[in-house]
Amino acid sequence: MSFYYQNANPFLVNAGIPNPTAKMALGQFSEAICLLLIPFFFRRLGYKKMILLGIAAWALRYLFFAYGDGQERSFLLLFGILLHGICYDFMFVVGQIYTDRIAGEKYKASAQGLITIAMYGVGMLIGFWVAGAVSDYLKTAYAAQFWEYLWFIPAGISGFCLLLFALFFKEEKTVPDMKAS
Repeated sequence: MSFYYQNANPFLVNAGIPNPTAKMALGQFSEAICLLLIPFFFRRLGYKKMILLGIAAWALRYLFFAYGDGQERSFLLLFGILLHGICYDFMFVVGQIYTDRIAGEKYKASAQGLITIAMYGVGMLIGFWVAGAVSDYLKTAYAAQFWEYLWFIPAGISGFCLLLFALFFKEEKTVPDMKAS
């Protein structure tokens, strides 16, 4: 997420996309639509498949950005922006809903606090640091192909996370009983 937040607007400006901030606002529109669709997809897919779709959407978004440009392939950039709803809602929002359900009534506030610190505190700190370090390196090592290479890095990270999540996440079907004996 840090790669997107840190680099999307400068990338769109560099690509020559008119009104890049307004175009990026389409991502929030997409997010609102996807929030409304979450109950529909829950019934059909469940938590694991929805989160997998969210992670896959991040990888696809970054590939769209890597191959898109401000001319004949500008539609790829628009598609990448519009994927924001699936990226964010299906991964983060569904993950928070799952955390809330699995933690149970007694621990859900603590679990939500922990997940918020992990994702938006420590996770963002590390993410922005990595995104900045990668950007700095690529600007000097591959100036001519900077943007293309920049987007391949988070696409690869997302693909790796998709694989790990698919292999190791085991969806809990019931809320565990956490009452003290």
